[in-house]
Amino acid sequence: MESIKLFRGYGKVNPHLEDQSPHQQQSASKRRILILSVASILLLTLIIGIALASLIHESNSEPDESPYLSSSNPAESIKTVCDVTLYPSSCFTSISSLNISTKPDPEVIFKLSLQVSIAELKNLSSLLSSFNDVNSQAALKDCVGQFDDSLSKLNDSLSEMEVGPGEKMLNLEKVNDIQTWISAAMTDQDTCIDGLEEMGSKFLDEIKAKIERSKEFLSISLAIIAKMQALLEKFNQKMH
Repeated sequence: MESIKLFRGYGKVNPHLEDQSPHQQQSASKRRILILSVASILLLTLIIGIALASLIHESNSEPDESPYLSSSNPAESIKTVCDVTLYPSSCFTSISSLNISTKPDPEVIFKLSLQVSIAELKNLSSLLSSFNDVNSQAALKDCVGQFDDSLSKLNDSLSEMEVGPGEKMLNLEKVNDIQTWISAAMTDQDTCIDGLEEMGSKFLDEIKAKIERSKEFLSISLAIIAKMQALLEKFNQKMH
């Protein structure tokens, strides 16, 4: 019986819809379209709001990062400067071992590297003065004289970097002079080895090892001073 009723009801139109005029049906259709449009706008607004909230949260959660390095972290500053050298490990170890009383910016770090270079060159000069070798005594004396001359110029450079509070240690003229004197000191060491080899010094191997160590530290200082302009810019500083 149920199936007969369903069969009889098939194809019949809702009597309420039949009673509506075309104008009423059109109005009902417009209302449905309006409701769907409003719902779509509200959904889109909600999605945009959630996306903006997410972006704002991520922006607030990210720490402020400056494109420049800070000298407030001594180890980081020293590493940054030493990375421009051929011997970053030796550079970092030798400078970190010194008593750093101020915030180490590139100028301070270079000054410390120069102090290390001078100390090594001074030890080398003293060592050569202590040797007594009849065959190469003249060559040893020449080496000591050259090293002492280099020490005098490098010490003068160090003295010129002693400035008042707030003053810059370096300018372009000083940088050029220091580069010249460090390069000259390294050339003097090569000349020294050549002279000792020519004279057949019995201390040649020992002196060579000491000179290579001294040249390593001079090379560190030379690399830092040669890249000083770029290093200062990394720390948001300028050379005068």
